[in-house]
Amino acid sequence: MKEAILRTEKLTKKYKDFIALDQATITVNKGDIYGLIGRNGAGKTTLMKTVTTLTNKTSGEYYLFGKNNEDLTECKRRIGCLIESPAFFEGMTAYQNLKYYAIQKGIVDKKKIDEVLELVKLTDSKDKKFKTFSLGMKQRLGIAFAMLDNPDFVILDEPINGLDPIGISELRDTLKKLNEEQGVTMMISSHILSELYLIANRFCFIDNGRIIKEITKEELDAECSKSIAIKTNQVKEALVILEKELGTTNYKVIDDSEIRLYDYLDNAGKVNKTLAANDIDVIGIYEAGITLEEYFKSIVREG
Repeated sequence: MKEAILRTEKLTKKYKDFIALDQATITVNKGDIYGLIGRNGAGKTTLMKTVTTLTNKTSGEYYLFGKNNEDLTECKRRIGCLIESPAFFEGMTAYQNLKYYAIQKGIVDKKKIDEVLELVKLTDSKDKKFKTFSLGMKQRLGIAFAMLDNPDFVILDEPINGLDPIGISELRDTLKKLNEEQGVTMMISSHILSELYLIANRFCFIDNGRIIKEITKEELDAECSKSIAIKTNQVKEALVILEKELGTTNYKVIDDSEIRLYDYLDNAGKVNKTLAANDIDVIGIYEAGITLEEYFKSIVREG
């Protein structure tokens, strides 16, 4: 069984009559890059603020590293977050800004500053003033700030916002390196599914403060991949025919009445005819598979 780094149970946050987070139940496992997907205002930031104690919950529970939200003093030292950009000083260099926060955090070894600057590829710019930085460089400095304490869990709110394609690519490489080489678990929010798809292994869809769906990358691929969807109440019998008569095992059973077939994509008629000839009652057969953006929209509509 995988170790849960973050687990929430019916976590709720209200602002007077407005429910910003509505009974959210999620699990982030050790080693995950957990993509939190939702439109602007969907509740992503509220969820992140609540589990990092930047705002108080209204009800529900959350656990970090197995500890209840009432006992998080030690756990918080294992978390790095970039939810609202730290107040970097415009007239100070990248190194000076991180040194300031290192002192605040009680970090004695100043070598750590050089390590995190190298990690985010800002070593050559460490003596440049923050006000001269591009947006991408500012985002990477923010991640360096989040990594100062050698965290086991990093929470990043919309880190690719405003970045150009090169900046997004560089940031993506940095996050992958942290996850793969240092074993850092991550929760990253965005409203752009196609970008998170390139880095995350698990996804959570949120809308109007409610968790709509948690899904692995493999499950997402299966739901979006082009296929022939076969609707029938004789799933087991249909599978026998697919294997015996059509010689394919390249399928997935979606539920008690649907099969997704990934072969014969250009010859659905043959599939239908073969099933019918073997007394399989086909209720419906059609091409399935959608883009990531279409999937996002459909999930939100269903939610």
